[in-house]
Amino acid sequence: MVARQKIALLLKTEQPIENILIKGWVRTKRDSKTFSFIEINDGSCLKNMQVVVDANLSDYTEIRKLTTGSAVAVWGNLVASRGGGQKWEVQATRVDTISLAPETYPLQKKRHTDEYLRTIAHLRPRTNKYGAVFRIRSEISWAVHQFFRKRGFRYIHTPVITGSDCEGAGELFRVTTLEPSLSLSSDVKSLFSEDFFGQESNLTVSGQLSAEMLALSLGDVYTFGPTFRAENSNTSRHVAEFWMIEPEMAFCDLDGNMSLGEDLIKDLVSFTMDHCMEDLDLFSRFVDKTLLKTLENIVSSEFVRIPYKEAVDILLASKHSFDFTVSHGSDLQSEHERYLTENHFKKPIIIYDYPKTIKPFYMRLNDDNETVGAMDILVPRIGELIGGSQREERLDILEKRMESAGLSKENYWWYLDSRRYGTVPHSGFGLGFERLLMLVTGISNIRDVIPFPRTPGSIDF
Repeated sequence: MVARQKIALLLKTEQPIENILIKGWVRTKRDSKTFSFIEINDGSCLKNMQVVVDANLSDYTEIRKLTTGSAVAVWGNLVASRGGGQKWEVQATRVDTISLAPETYPLQKKRHTDEYLRTIAHLRPRTNKYGAVFRIRSEISWAVHQFFRKRGFRYIHTPVITGSDCEGAGELFRVTTLEPSLSLSSDVKSLFSEDFFGQESNLTVSGQLSAEMLALSLGDVYTFGPTFRAENSNTSRHVAEFWMIEPEMAFCDLDGNMSLGEDLIKDLVSFTMDHCMEDLDLFSRFVDKTLLKTLENIVSSEFVRIPYKEAVDILLASKHSFDFTVSHGSDLQSEHERYLTENHFKKPIIIYDYPKTIKPFYMRLNDDNETVGAMDILVPRIGELIGGSQREERLDILEKRMESAGLSKENYWWYLDSRRYGTVPHSGFGLGFERLLMLVTGISNIRDVIPFPRTPGSIDF
């Protein structure tokens, strides 16, 4: 029995091979009186395998009926191609139709818009662009684990359902088993006592608080999983469900945190250029012609580190016309971040020591009592890619910060316990995985780097 072989491996072979079997989907087919040329793609790589079918084959009449999108199994011999554009082709000895696609198959041989392809997200991975995106996504996912494993980190799994709001912004998806007909009365606490967990519960916005507990036990840990924000935002940078890479390190200060973030970005970008160049080349030719130059700049540059105050001063002195006003004490917007990385410094930067008023309660208060040990890593085209901080390890100061933020210490009793029993300086950050994919592919809309995007009003697929 002949075992199926992947097209990606066959295209790399150095010698002809007899009696092979490939399976995939028909991309195109051309018929003549004596031959048919079928382009087959199995998803293992960007390139198709050309299959040459002689009209003398016994099932040639059925082969002539094949349409774009049909699934086939092809037996034959791998031989040097007689035509240009490919090294190898398959001389078919048998072609079986696994399933015949109708003429209404949505992906015909023409260029489709990204907007249209989002309406058929279940089929778009069969296109060159989206097949390449999701292969790169797979490869970088593996590289994330490789990066942390080489540095002695432990991979942990933090809860997806939680009773805590890590960011304190209230943009949470509620998890409940209560009947929809029950209306929320003024006695909300009593109502949630009847729920599955006996209190209000939500989908997590971050695994950070739980990861801190493991870091204060195991040392260096990381989590890599889905997070959720009920933010009613229809922008090219936001989705309701996305993936985050979140390391937490015991005995680590803000400088060490910034260094790890810079190393992670450089490592993942470098890995992509080393292992995904065929797919990257597609994006550099058809999506962003400056893509490779941008990626090479990231890998080769030393990231500039500047305090928040200096970053704002640069923006104010630029006299650039921004849509959002720049001022000390206000958070930076995407356009401000991109100006700093693309126009002023022309490379990635790390901004640190933000005003405490615009950052969450868990970030370590600096000696000036006005700023916190926070840091954001900004990269060209994307803006913020990483957000993190040194965590507040001092119990008394953490409690005061929670009070100022209006958070109940009772709800965070377990988090505060970590500051009572063997507290140590520790740090961590979150890297938005989809934004990283936007960076390495040049794709400008976050909906196009995740297989099935979740956005306001959209839950298809």
